[in-house]
Amino acid sequence: MTSPLNVPSSQERWSPRLWGTLLVLCAAMFLDALDVSMVGVALPSIASDLNLTTSTLQWIVSGYILGYGGLLLLGGRAADLMGRRQVFLIALGVFALASLLGGLVDSGPLLIASRFIKGLSAAFTAPAGLSIITTTFKEGPQRNRALSIYTTCAATGFSMGLVLSGLLTELSWRWTMLLPAPVALLALVAGLKLIPHSDRPEGKRHYDVPGAITGTGSMLLLVYTVVQAPEVGWASARTLLSFLAVAVLLTLFVRIEQRTASPLIRLGVLRSGVQVRTQLGAAAFFGSYVGFQFMVTQYMQSVLEWTALQTALAFLPAGVLVALSSAMIGPVVDRFGTPRILAIGFASLVLAYALFLRISLTPQYAAVILPSMLLLGAACALVFPSLNIQATTGVDDSEQGMVSGLLNTSIQVGGAIFLAVVTAVITAGDRGDSPQDLLDSFRPGLIVVTGIALAGLLITLTGLRTRTDRQTLVVAGSPQEGVAAAPEPAKVAVRD
Repeated sequence: MTSPLNVPSSQERWSPRLWGTLLVLCAAMFLDALDVSMVGVALPSIASDLNLTTSTLQWIVSGYILGYGGLLLLGGRAADLMGRRQVFLIALGVFALASLLGGLVDSGPLLIASRFIKGLSAAFTAPAGLSIITTTFKEGPQRNRALSIYTTCAATGFSMGLVLSGLLTELSWRWTMLLPAPVALLALVAGLKLIPHSDRPEGKRHYDVPGAITGTGSMLLLVYTVVQAPEVGWASARTLLSFLAVAVLLTLFVRIEQRTASPLIRLGVLRSGVQVRTQLGAAAFFGSYVGFQFMVTQYMQSVLEWTALQTALAFLPAGVLVALSSAMIGPVVDRFGTPRILAIGFASLVLAYALFLRISLTPQYAAVILPSMLLLGAACALVFPSLNIQATTGVDDSEQGMVSGLLNTSIQVGGAIFLAVVTAVITAGDRGDSPQDLLDSFRPGLIVVTGIALAGLLITLTGLRTRTDRQTLVVAGSPQEGVAAAPEPAKVAVRD
């Protein structure tokens, strides 16, 4: 099921239409990532305008992430079964409409609902877009180059979203919600002309709706339980029963996936050590980043009393570094392989968070904030492309949507869960509204995100071996054991 635009040789130049297709997919991914981070700087203004508490405020972020992460597996499978082009374009239209709705609502619950709908639509555009790339570009240097550009756009969206939010929040936080609508519509129009049609599997198609319901329900309940636990008590009957219900739903999800004819995820994929490391690393990376951003934007505005624009400009070096690296990451991965690049990226992330622990009541931009942002930008530039390349290498075309959905699920659900944990830690340590009280409540949260990043680094390091073992990554129905910089023609020989 390859695209008619499939690049036959690593030596051929890409056609204008091929570039156009990639740019449309990059635009959608940029918007998906932008929408997660762009709301960050606007949170204090939203809280003031709509009278929201810190606990409720985090649901504006988590609502999008949970909608995104909860249905990604279904979105990826739908792309494989219904056709990637159709799924991508329909979901992109829903994303544009939900963006318009989010800028017009006048209450917290309605805003959270609009964010959740946007997340649901992104749950279909992201895996469909990624699988279009992986079935259009040949595995190896061509695909690595395309994925490095694609994922760099995502990382740039995360970084630059804060800058755009700062500029727009000076006018009104509503503009941060409205901005994606016209961009999504333009991408939709271009996509109708440029994105190639893909083959659909013959015969009757089955959709794992029960799996989607139990998987999404378990994630929603888990995050809600973690957020509410500090208020009702970690050992309270309500908290314990909620955790039990999460375990039951997850068990049902696994049973459904084992028995259904068309599972959202073929559980055999998780027998691969490479896939497990990739998914856990993705959750740790994005989870720590979202928690860090949530705290830092509030620290800068509530403790340092910076404006939204000043806060946005503080994040600008990270965004610029990511944007400038787009052309370099693919060749670097080709040469050194994903495990080494991921290890360097996670090490940069740990250093960025650890350095930020030195913050105080007075700004320390040159000594603390700027170095942290540069390290954060380097980490984003290295980790995001490497995770996508490592997850999709050696996977059959018929399962590219599934694997893409799994990776994005790990990213978004990890973000939602770890943000809930960080919020719970902040709320538990909140003793007042003075700058010192706020700083004291943020510091434990910073320790938590540093620990999450460190766990990601340790997971990544398990992929490095003293001996260079080349193993075969078997696709479709067999376990995989490694990811390489460049595959062999007959088998996907990989370097772990």
